[in-house]
Amino acid sequence: MESIITYFETIPSAHRSFILVGGITFFWLLEGILPLQSFTYKKWRHALPNLFFTFTTVVINFLLAFLLLKTSDWTVVNNFGIINWLPQMPLWLYVIIGVMLLDFFGAYLAHYTEHKVKPLWMVHLVHHTDHNVDTTTANRHHPLESVIRFVFTLAGVFIVGAPMGVVMLYQSLSLVATQFGHANIKLPKRVDEVISYFLVSPDMHKVHHHYVLPYTDSNYGNIFSVWDRLFGTFMKLDRDSIVYGVDTFPDEVENASIKGLLKQPFHKYRKPTTKT
Repeated sequence: MESIITYFETIPSAHRSFILVGGITFFWLLEGILPLQSFTYKKWRHALPNLFFTFTTVVINFLLAFLLLKTSDWTVVNNFGIINWLPQMPLWLYVIIGVMLLDFFGAYLAHYTEHKVKPLWMVHLVHHTDHNVDTTTANRHHPLESVIRFVFTLAGVFIVGAPMGVVMLYQSLSLVATQFGHANIKLPKRVDEVISYFLVSPDMHKVHHHYVLPYTDSNYGNIFSVWDRLFGTFMKLDRDSIVYGVDTFPDEVENASIKGLLKQPFHKYRKPTTKT
C-alpha cells in the first residue's frame, strides 16, 4: 500500500491522461459488446459535445490543481483534518477511510447540493440533458460546474486532511468509477445488484438519469453506494423503464449543441414534474 501511495503522490500527467483516455476507450468498446440500450444515434457525433466538456473539465482542474497541493500539504504539516485526528491505524485502513470521506465531500455532497440549490441545478443540467447516456456522459459538465465540483473537492481535502497521494488515488478511482457508472453496458441483473451494495453500479446510477422526479433526485454517489443507502437517497427502477434526459428541457437538438449547452445554465428555472 505504501508503494501505491508513493506512486500517486507524484503520478505523472501522462499516466493521469492514460487513465482518462484508457477508461473511455475501454468502456466505449465494452458498450459495443454488452450494450444496455441499442441507441440509434451516431456514437461519434453524440460524443463530441461530451468530449468538449471533458476537455474543459481537465483544463480547469489542471489550472486549479496547485490549490489542492497547497491545501493537502498544509493539513499534513499541521496535522489537521479528520483522518489525522483518528487513532493510529494500518495504512490500508487510513487510505480507505480517506478515499471514502473524499468521495462523500467531493462527489456525494457536491452532487446532492447541486440538485437542491436551484442556481446550481441549472448549471448541473448540462450533465442531465444527455438523451443517450454512455461512458462519454461521465464528464459532461459545464465549466461552471467543474469549478463548483473543484471547490467541494478542495473543501473535502481540507476537512479530511488527506495527503496528496490519497487525493490523487481518490481522483483516479473517481474518474474510472464515473465512466463505469455511466457506461451503456448491460451486466447480469444479479451481478449489478451485488456490486451496488458496495459500489455505484451502472444500473444504480442510470436511475439517477431518469427524466423525472423523484428518480432524478436519487443515487447521487460516485464511487461508494454507502452514502445513498446511509442518507436515504437510494432508489431502484427497472433498467427497461428508464428514459434519459430532463422533462423540463426536452429539446434533443439543443441538448446536443455545445453552444446551446454553454447557455443552458442561464435559462429561467423550470420547475420539474414528479411522476409516481
